[in-house]
Amino acid sequence: MALTITVLGAGSWGTALAKLVADQGHQVRLWSRRPEHAQAIQQTRTNERYLPGFTLPATLECTSELERALRGTEMIVSVVPSHGLRATLDEAAKLFPADAPIVSASKGIENSTLMLVSQIFEEHLPRDRHRLLTYLSGPSFAKEVAQGMPTAVSIAGLDAGVTEHVQRTFTTDRFRSYTTDDVVGVEFGGALKNVIAIAAGISDGLGFGHNTRAALITRGLAEISRIAVKQGANPLTLAGLAGMGDLVLTCTGDLSRNRSVGMELGRGRKLPEILASMTMVAEGVKTTKSAFDLAAKIGVTMPIVGEMHEVLYGAKSPTEAVVALMTRTPRPERDR
Repeated sequence: MALTITVLGAGSWGTALAKLVADQGHQVRLWSRRPEHAQAIQQTRTNERYLPGFTLPATLECTSELERALRGTEMIVSVVPSHGLRATLDEAAKLFPADAPIVSASKGIENSTLMLVSQIFEEHLPRDRHRLLTYLSGPSFAKEVAQGMPTAVSIAGLDAGVTEHVQRTFTTDRFRSYTTDDVVGVEFGGALKNVIAIAAGISDGLGFGHNTRAALITRGLAEISRIAVKQGANPLTLAGLAGMGDLVLTCTGDLSRNRSVGMELGRGRKLPEILASMTMVAEGVKTTKSAFDLAAKIGVTMPIVGEMHEVLYGAKSPTEAVVALMTRTPRPERDR
C-alpha cells in the first residue's frame, strides 16, 4: 500500500532515502530548509548540490514549507544533521500527525546537552508517542543507495509493530532492513563511528598501512562498545550492522566524509580550511567533542576519542596523537 511519506532534510542521505521510497511508489515530500534549494530540486528533478547525477521520480515533491511537507503525512523520516535537529523539531514537532511513525536517520550527540538524537526526539514529543520513534542506521553511503547497490541496515525501536511497519517500508530487492529494540546501541554505533573514521583517515593521510587502519577499527569498536554498554546498550548490537558494519564502511570507504576530513588532516591541512571547502557535513567533528565530554562525565576511558579531541580542538599534531596512542601503558586487550 502506497503511503505519504515526509523526509525532513534534503542533503545526500535524505535525498537518497526519499528516492528509495519514492521509487517504490510512495508519495514523498522532501523538505529543504532553504527555499532556493527546494525550488531547484523541484524544477530540475535532481539534487545537484548534494546527490548529483540522479533523476528523482515523479512521486517525489520538494518543498521548503514545513506545514506543506507534514500535512496528512503517514510517516516521517528525519535526516536533519544532529546539530540542527533541535531547532528543526522546535518548529516541526507540533505539526507531526499524532499517529505517524517517525524514522530518524540522523547520527550524533548534541554538544551542549550530550543527548543522543533519540533523547532529543523524546524531549519534543509526548510520552505516549515515544512508541512511534524508530532509528535507522548501518553501513550505507547515500550514493550507493541511490545507485541501487545492495545495502543492509538496522532499524531500532521500542514498539515491535511500529518497527516492523517501518522495516516493510524500507525493504526492497536492493535495500534490506533488520529490526532491533536496542535504540541506545544503534545510536552510539551510528554516532561514534564517525569519530573513529576521522582517526582512520588521519592514518591514511600520514601514509600508514592496513595494519594501522585495522588496529584503529578494532580498538575504536572497543571504545564505542565500552561507552554504549555503560549507557545500557546490548554489546551484540555493536558487533552488527549499526556497529562494526557501519564502522568498517566509514573507516575504509572513499565516499566517507569523516575519513576524508582525517585524510586531509594527516596531509597537513588545518581543520577550518578543510571544513570550509566541504559541501556536506562531517558529523564526526562535532561528535568528537560530545563523545569526549560524555566519556569524561560518566567515567569511560576512550583513548582514540581523546586524541582526536586534542587534534581537532587542541594543538596536538596527528603524528603526536599516533605516538601518544602507541606508547600508552600496556594492558590486557579486554581491559575495560
